[in-house]
Amino acid sequence: VHGRGISGYRTKCVQLNGVQSILSNTNNLEGFQGTDSKSCLLIFLCELLLCEASTVYKYIQEDGSNRGTYGKLVCTNFKIAFLDDSASDDNEPQFKNKIVGENDITLQCVDQIYGVYDEKKKLLTGQLRKYPEKLIIYCKDLRVFNFCLRFTKEEEVKRIVSGILHHSQTPKLLKRLFLFSYASAAPKNTDGRNQTVMFDTLEDWRDELERTKGNVKYKVVTTNEGYRVSEKLPLYFVVPICVSEESILKYEGRGIPIWCWSCHNGAALLKMSAFPKEQDDIASQTQKAFLDGIYKTISKPPYELLKMDDLSSSLPSLQDIQTAYTKFKQLFLIDNSTDFWATDVKWFSLLESTNWLEIIRRVLKKAIEVAECLERQQTNVLLIEESATDLCCVISSLVQVMMDSYSRTKSGFQSLIQKEWVIGGHGFLDRCNHLHKSDKEEAPVFLLLLNCVWQLVQQYPPAFEFTETYLTVLSDSLYVPIFSTFFFNSQHQKDTSSGESLKTQSGPFRFLTVWDWSVQFDPKAQAFLNNPFYAEKPKPDKSQRKTARFKHQRQLSLPLTQAKTSMKRGFFREETDHLIKNILGKRIGKFINSSDELPNSFREFYDSWHSKPVDYHGLLLPRIDGPEIKVWAQRYLRWIPEAQLHGGGTIATTAKILDLMEEVQSLQEKMDEQHSQAVSGDVHSVPMLRNSARLSSLFPFALLQRQSIKPALPTSTWKDLEDEDDLVKRDDEFVDLSSDMS
Repeated sequence: VHGRGISGYRTKCVQLNGVQSILSNTNNLEGFQGTDSKSCLLIFLCELLLCEASTVYKYIQEDGSNRGTYGKLVCTNFKIAFLDDSASDDNEPQFKNKIVGENDITLQCVDQIYGVYDEKKKLLTGQLRKYPEKLIIYCKDLRVFNFCLRFTKEEEVKRIVSGILHHSQTPKLLKRLFLFSYASAAPKNTDGRNQTVMFDTLEDWRDELERTKGNVKYKVVTTNEGYRVSEKLPLYFVVPICVSEESILKYEGRGIPIWCWSCHNGAALLKMSAFPKEQDDIASQTQKAFLDGIYKTISKPPYELLKMDDLSSSLPSLQDIQTAYTKFKQLFLIDNSTDFWATDVKWFSLLESTNWLEIIRRVLKKAIEVAECLERQQTNVLLIEESATDLCCVISSLVQVMMDSYSRTKSGFQSLIQKEWVIGGHGFLDRCNHLHKSDKEEAPVFLLLLNCVWQLVQQYPPAFEFTETYLTVLSDSLYVPIFSTFFFNSQHQKDTSSGESLKTQSGPFRFLTVWDWSVQFDPKAQAFLNNPFYAEKPKPDKSQRKTARFKHQRQLSLPLTQAKTSMKRGFFREETDHLIKNILGKRIGKFINSSDELPNSFREFYDSWHSKPVDYHGLLLPRIDGPEIKVWAQRYLRWIPEAQLHGGGTIATTAKILDLMEEVQSLQEKMDEQHSQAVSGDVHSVPMLRNSARLSSLFPFALLQRQSIKPALPTSTWKDLEDEDDLVKRDDEFVDLSSDMS
């Protein structure tokens, strides 16, 4: 091996049983050089081969047929990869990620690793006394890999299993992430911002204030330059004009209302980091007096009335969210076809027991409540949370997506994530547990936001410039450690980490941003991120009737009158009076006089909006009644062949609509050649849909390459299913998943 170390430019040659992989420095944006050999590993700059094992058998699917392929299993400081001996370019996916291949797992994407001993599955942790005959890797993007090690040499089994466990599951230092190895040698001439506003400069914040017309009552402050106020706050942020610098400095930014967004009517959405609850009496009284002064100041003219909402009491805790998602994801981490068909019988009961969809519904409802205060009541809303960097980020982002059409464009949504999450100080490093230091800090808060946004995208597709595929690959990007976007807890942590490189490097680290999608996808694949049916905002001189073409049909299941009482409980059954009161009876803040005011006000606001045609560039309210809250099928079912609909699903509908759009465009061109450009060329933006014979509902993440064979279920299971009429009448079996979490 020849080279200048992990942070320098070098050329390295590794012998993999006769197959050479050339690890060479390149100055292209992606930072790697691919090869055409079937078994060659695509190697990044500074990627090191750590261990490998030959003659590993990867099961295509565990359905009892033992179908699969032989190859080499390798582990680098970036990923785990299976090099298929029989790989063919003909089966290469058309929607291809240039960084993470079909058989690649980044180390941060590994969720849990199980070993199989004498057909018994056991969670692998720490040092192993005995090594397994099979290895099962569960990924955070919900892929499941089954490897058979029976034909691999014993010494290679020990090295590869121990290496994978050590590098993917044990605690590590921040500087040991591949992010830093890559950034130390990344090209200098990269700038993936595109039209995304990064909010790392004073000008970015001033422009946002001007865009939302909030600059009359709010100001950008530079008090935290050098992080002299708090390391948790960004360098620049916005506060009411009446708030003094002394107030900001007094409690390290706690108790200060920080501006998020201004509504067209002048009402603003604010957030605040709360004081610790356990304090001595003197400190509590002093802080209370400080808060009272702040509240009085920002409640006077020219400011609107103020309503406060303590999200820690009105929404589920982070622990509840983590517990629900942990149960929920188990439904999709399918080991084999038999397990899939066995759980299919009790699917709704299993789904309901996780409580994940109910949490999504509660979060969406909270966002609607906040939107009502801003839009109809014209009151400022102050979101309060211990750190104001978790649920505050979720609600403030959702409100802006619902109320600001700019946030529904791709660049606008990316700018929103930068503002509220990246610069806003969401602890991605801890919440995603990238360092495996503390499971207690882990919580899928950002995934919760994406799940909520997906509900809006699938309910109102023409309102969004991006697609559900965009949201899916964005969720996958959480675990790709060459982008800095989702790998720091704060702007201070990133700046400090970058600045320390000056001691050993010729310049600071050049971190990439995830928003440059050309790093992961070629132009053909990027077309899947853009919505060809997006209803672009009409010009001011266009007819006011333009949006009437997109009138949406609504079906509300939540009755206006008292609901029929039912003895059955459940998310998917008719809701009882108690559940309706529980959903609609939450107070938006402690300053509302009567708990009955909000449900009546909410009901009126909700029903009134849903009784009118949709303006896709105005306020959007999600439908949150019962079955309207759906599972994000593309993200959670895409790796399960048994769940695919051959020639069906959303993609089939999209393909037919695109065909009609092309036909309309062709007719338009024939009718009037001078106006041939009037019809948008976006109809050609998804060229891969033309080969519709190979499409399934799992597209673009899978083609019809694998056929699911329905296995023979145990006799006892078939006996339960013999009488279909009885099955229809019988209630879903309620299954508690908590026992499976160990």
